[in-house]
Amino acid sequence: MTPLEVAQDAILHALKPLPTESVALDEACGRITACDIHAPTDLPSFDSSAFDGYAVRADDTISASQESPATLDLLGSIMAGDAPDLVVTPGCGARIFTGAVLPAGADAIVMQEDARIDAQARLVVTEPVTPWEGVRLAGGDVRRGATLIGAGERIKPTHIGLLAAAGIASLQVHRRPRLTFLSTGDELTEPGIALAPGRIYDSNRPLLHALASREGIPVWHSKRIPDQIELVMAALHEAMRDAEVIITTGGVSVGEADFVKPAISALGGSVEVWRLAMKPGKPFAWGRLQNTCWFGLPGNPVSAFVSWWLLVRPALRHLMGMKKPFGRRLLSRLAEPATNPGDRRHFLRVHLDDQGLTHISGSQASHIQHGLAGANALLDLPPGADWPAGREVFVESLDLD
Repeated sequence: MTPLEVAQDAILHALKPLPTESVALDEACGRITACDIHAPTDLPSFDSSAFDGYAVRADDTISASQESPATLDLLGSIMAGDAPDLVVTPGCGARIFTGAVLPAGADAIVMQEDARIDAQARLVVTEPVTPWEGVRLAGGDVRRGATLIGAGERIKPTHIGLLAAAGIASLQVHRRPRLTFLSTGDELTEPGIALAPGRIYDSNRPLLHALASREGIPVWHSKRIPDQIELVMAALHEAMRDAEVIITTGGVSVGEADFVKPAISALGGSVEVWRLAMKPGKPFAWGRLQNTCWFGLPGNPVSAFVSWWLLVRPALRHLMGMKKPFGRRLLSRLAEPATNPGDRRHFLRVHLDDQGLTHISGSQASHIQHGLAGANALLDLPPGADWPAGREVFVESLDLD
């Protein structure tokens, strides 16, 4: 059987990130940066006031106190957005508001609570300030030329704010792959339609569609196909004209009604079939149809999910240019014993609670979806493992990151 990491490496080495495109900033959230993005200017771009108060020279306030305040001439007022032309000379100050440009000559801001205007319209300062107190220095957040976001990173809402603050209106990102989902099986019925005897609802396509949407990847087409090789071939032929990635569920094992692999071969595609040394998700296939990449996932819904998460999701992220396509590993402790008497590593669906304890999430059979729905992580349990409660373990988070 093929180790999981061997399969992951083979897929990633065979795929190249998609070409880049320019997107507007308000459409960039969730996309993957194609190159480092550098600050075109200092942030802030000028020295400014951190709060409402008075711009002064710190030296003029050294001896200020409630009993013996410093009295300064008031030169004028500076609002946010003004370009002041006044100069604060010794013995003078200016009214200033949050975010306003620090005037020439000033090197500190007195909070308005520590000053007042007397009857002669002079500024009375009752607390001393030190040089640059209350001043937001130019470049204090980001220096010009600094990297705002590195290549291969997913753009978060907080990145959008930072890029906007730097005046960046558009940026280069990698294109997202166009996906087609095809589920195979005579037994499948669309949700919402009454079930005939022996039928089940098709849950794989809605599940995978939701997973793709969560990654920000558009699904171009989604279809259910009966177990007839002519229909499977027709659906694949139609999909490969528009999609860059086709993902099928079911039909990749060795049963008499498993027609996906023969259909791929009949269309001139390449097929790589692996018996992966993991549970669930042992039967897995992938290959190409001309310029389209194909992934063949098992039909059991939990197997399809685990195969997506560990093999397809990293490949799609790699196509989008993500530098770190795999999920995050978190340190935890087992809340209960975990055993694996089998000869394959078992990816248990688990729930990591707020105290950092990992609980096994329901039945671990590959058709049981209730436990999967309650899981927020995967625990990689090696063959022969007999781990007691309290053991430290790493789990892979099922969050987006």
